[in-house]
Amino acid sequence: MGKNTVISGKKAIISAKYDFSFKELMSNETVRKYFISDILDIPVKKIRSVRLMNTFLRKRYRKHKLGILDVLVELNDRTKINIEMQVVVYDHWDRRSLFYLAKMYVEELHTGEDYQQLKRCIHVSILDFNLTDDEEYHSVYRLRDAKGREYSDAWEIHVIELNKKLSGKDRIDDWIALFNAQSEEELDMLSGKSLGLQEAVRELKEMSMTKRMRLRYEAHQKELRDRNARESYVRKEGMEQGQEEMLIRFLKNGGTEKQACQMLQATEEQLEKARRKL
Repeated sequence: MGKNTVISGKKAIISAKYDFSFKELMSNETVRKYFISDILDIPVKKIRSVRLMNTFLRKRYRKHKLGILDVLVELNDRTKINIEMQVVVYDHWDRRSLFYLAKMYVEELHTGEDYQQLKRCIHVSILDFNLTDDEEYHSVYRLRDAKGREYSDAWEIHVIELNKKLSGKDRIDDWIALFNAQSEEELDMLSGKSLGLQEAVRELKEMSMTKRMRLRYEAHQKELRDRNARESYVRKEGMEQGQEEMLIRFLKNGGTEKQACQMLQATEEQLEKARRKL
């Protein structure tokens, strides 16, 4: 995609959905502050600082899975917030988010320290796919008992689903529009919003004009295309291999080739391969 690429008559931009552009966007303190304010419903004036932290979570033991977070922020009250953008459908996302939340929660507790040192942790998942079938596009989960009484505020999970219909009433709506924007015209519609959104629009426009970021974007797009092609090939090979094994078992158990064609939709080429392995 070239610098002056046009989408349906509109000047294209680098999408905020990709890891490098999302991290670049969140490196702006004003953007971080207003985004967190809108997500957590905290007045901006009450957020004195939103310090970026190291996004690598250390492994306590050799066999532990290393945690790598997209954006890790610490508020002035030491609340830790992980903000993660995911554009590819991910199996068991709920368990994955709990894994990173748990690692983040215990990360800074050293041997012998009191549990009081453990600080509140929040995981924000921004998903470019639908995690649930309901209409809610901003869901908040906390630890509660069966009657809805809160057990602890130590853990909190926010899930933002970008592909659902917006109500126009939530403070997060404009941010979702920003993440989904594909052209400068769409960004301009958000430029009159909050200071944080104005900064985010400026950052995305600037990224879209920078040759270095354009090259990264194009490389990232190529990587996604290549990955999808590889996964498609592996799935196809797996299906063909599974079909071949099933065909061999069918024939070994007394099934005829005619039945294999009728029941398993086997081709002559598949039958020939199966014959050679019988």
